[in-house]
Amino acid sequence: MYITTTPSFEGREIKEYKGIVFGEVINGISFTKDFVAGITDFVGGRSKTYEKELVDARTNAVNEMIERAKSLGANAIVGVSIDVEALSDTMLMITATGTAVII
Repeated sequence: MYITTTPSFEGREIKEYKGIVFGEVINGISFTKDFVAGITDFVGGRSKTYEKELVDARTNAVNEMIERAKSLGANAIVGVSIDVEALSDTMLMITATGTAVII
């Protein structure tokens, strides 16, 4: 699957637009992870706990978007955008959106 944040692929023609596809993930942080992240934040430094959660959630959202594009018969996704929202102190929502196309 070809994926880009731009509206087209250089040197390739979009033959058919299949529609908007998305993937969304809501991840919660457990009490233990939240506690460890809080200590890291208190003493300073990067919170590896939250960074790993964010990377995992973003990967899962993109993979879900890809699966939805494949189910439409697409071989590429253009105009991809990833949005991250904090729903609470321990809940992250990641949404990946794009347009499924055939190139």
